[in-house]
Amino acid sequence: MADYKNFTVETDADGIVLVTWNMPDRSMNVFTEEVMGELETIIDRVSGEQGIKGAVFTSGKDSFSGGADLTMLQKMLGQFHKERAKNPDKATRELFDNAGRMSKLWRKLETSGKPWVSAINGTCMGGAFELSLACHGRVAMDDDSVKLALPEVKVGIFPGAGGTQRVPRLANTQEALQMLTSGQNLSPKKAKAMGLVHEIVPRRKLIDTAKKMIKDGLKPAQPWDEKGFKLPGGPVYSAAGANLWPPAIAILRRETYGNYPAATAILKCVYEGLLVPFDTALRIEQRYFTEIMQSKEAAAMIRSLFVSLQELNKGARRPKDVPAKKIRKVGVLGAGFMGAGIAYVTAKAGIPVVLIDRDQEAADKGKAHSANLLDGLIKKGRAAAEEKEKLLSLITATSDYAALEGADLVIEAVFEDSNVKREVTEKAEAVLKSSAVFASNTSTIPITSLARNARRPKNFVGIHFFSPVDRMMLVEIILGKKTGDKALALAIDYVRAIRKTPIVVNDTRGFYVNRCVLRYMQEAYSMLIEGVPAPMIENAARMAGMPVGPLALTDETAIDLAQKIMKQTVRDLGEKAVDPRHMDLIDTMVDKHGRHGRKNGKGFYEYPQKPAKKFLWPGLKDLCRQQDPDGIDVEELKARFLYVIALEAARVMEEGIVTDPREADVGSILAFGFAPYTGGVLSLIDGVGAAEFAKRAQRLQKKYGKQFKPPKLLLDMAEKGETFYTRFAPEGAGALKKAA
Repeated sequence: MADYKNFTVETDADGIVLVTWNMPDRSMNVFTEEVMGELETIIDRVSGEQGIKGAVFTSGKDSFSGGADLTMLQKMLGQFHKERAKNPDKATRELFDNAGRMSKLWRKLETSGKPWVSAINGTCMGGAFELSLACHGRVAMDDDSVKLALPEVKVGIFPGAGGTQRVPRLANTQEALQMLTSGQNLSPKKAKAMGLVHEIVPRRKLIDTAKKMIKDGLKPAQPWDEKGFKLPGGPVYSAAGANLWPPAIAILRRETYGNYPAATAILKCVYEGLLVPFDTALRIEQRYFTEIMQSKEAAAMIRSLFVSLQELNKGARRPKDVPAKKIRKVGVLGAGFMGAGIAYVTAKAGIPVVLIDRDQEAADKGKAHSANLLDGLIKKGRAAAEEKEKLLSLITATSDYAALEGADLVIEAVFEDSNVKREVTEKAEAVLKSSAVFASNTSTIPITSLARNARRPKNFVGIHFFSPVDRMMLVEIILGKKTGDKALALAIDYVRAIRKTPIVVNDTRGFYVNRCVLRYMQEAYSMLIEGVPAPMIENAARMAGMPVGPLALTDETAIDLAQKIMKQTVRDLGEKAVDPRHMDLIDTMVDKHGRHGRKNGKGFYEYPQKPAKKFLWPGLKDLCRQQDPDGIDVEELKARFLYVIALEAARVMEEGIVTDPREADVGSILAFGFAPYTGGVLSLIDGVGAAEFAKRAQRLQKKYGKQFKPPKLLLDMAEKGETFYTRFAPEGAGALKKAA
């Protein structure tokens, strides 16, 4: 057979072809135009040569494939928008044809007359899993690293290459819907139990087992192409269907509030597709896929949650002229909840870490946090005892600062007290080498002021984690006025090493994320004071796309902490810096009623003993005169939450605190779950349009106050017809600019 750039093709003595996918210029295999072209040639040759009995498809890398390269979809959409301006009908037809190319190729494979087996040797996602489902046999490697998924819904689209049709024809319909609408990862065992995989074998037996399936007479036909095929979950119009579909639709509505068109399209594809022959079903899927590809949600989510996220994870903001440096040792000062979490994620990345606290007992308690986290993973079958032993061996718990000697990076995570921070900074710097970088995990104190305590301010940087550290994927890197490029580069290298996403923020009170979160919570306080019933406040926030209501969030972060922040803000910036109504509300909650939040079991919510669930404190309705719920505009409540956060993000851009729209968008989603369907705070504004957004904000300003006043930057953009992604086009992100 001919040579290929991305594949090797070998035929054995039994006439079985082994197709190994190994892209030379990528760390992971992905579908590109070139790959699709080569694969079609291989499928044609396998089906056309008489001596070939069948084919095994596998990967030459540790992972199988991440699916399609979504930048390919971005280009497709870019062409569509250009053509639509000239000829809308032609543009839609071309998009429809392009959207169906992969689906048609997989259908060609499964009807080629020769048996194909997919030998899955690692992570298999999206279009690659759809390819595997089109194969007549599927063998997965027995390893915890193997994950199978159709995660497209997480970036605003859905499995459009047959996934919505093959999964419910192989698995029970209910399980199929859950998998497709959530984008959940499946282990090989779960996939086999669902009927999506035939065999699970050790790595050494993977290819032999796949070939044996062909030798043993694997049929080159799918079950749904044979006469008498019956759906595993029963017909749509049956007793089983009647019990499944009404609640499935209701559950999706409850989970998404109609904000995710792709998730709704999945239900439509499956429902309609199961009523018709398979080829018609694929055409239905193709039509819905074409429709979803044109949605603003798909464009925004692909840009932020795939393209931008990848670029930031690759170090898009790292100074290019600073050589990469391997981090060999990290120190963490403070073994409380945050410090212990930082030590855990550092050791998990294989980096030795020294965890320091005031005495040995406190340091040991911090190390025990890692042991407890691992015990939980072991109990769930997601870690082994050896992993626990190895990770704990990388953490040295001590009260002796001398143990920091040789550290490349030290992260301070002590109390939010400038004097305490100064003391630990001085102790650490006494033993650190001159090239070491010192970082503070402060969430409120400006980095520039803390850097005054440092011997080398150019080596001082903020590395702000979010709680809980092991689960939150975003890290804010804060630049003080004197922070140098080497410190920034090392901070980014560290965040990437612990597999989190870095965003770079200039110094200010509250940095970026906390400023936006505070606006979210403050707007809820205003609503409470206006007499909006608390359940409406929480429900409206969730309907707007927020994962947690603002009152529940205040409870989690502690109401007495909100009180302390308000008082400190008044001391620093004067009384006008805090709404006196908010101060009265929080003082009443804390001082009069002793309600501090979840930590003392009393906040905006009541926290009864488990298994009972939390519920809103009935006394809230007595704090302010209640409005009639029927007279309140829920859509306006939703808009207030989204707009007040987005306007604060626009101010942050205006002030130069954040300079890259990718960081503002990705940061808002990863840090506090800002309505992912919008693509993030700035994508929301760009999607509405600066002029229209400013007009709506001004209407809200007249009714509810200055927090909705559009900044001058936004008004200037409105006048010039600009978007954030054109005005602040990230360097080297031309595709983003074109897609905006």
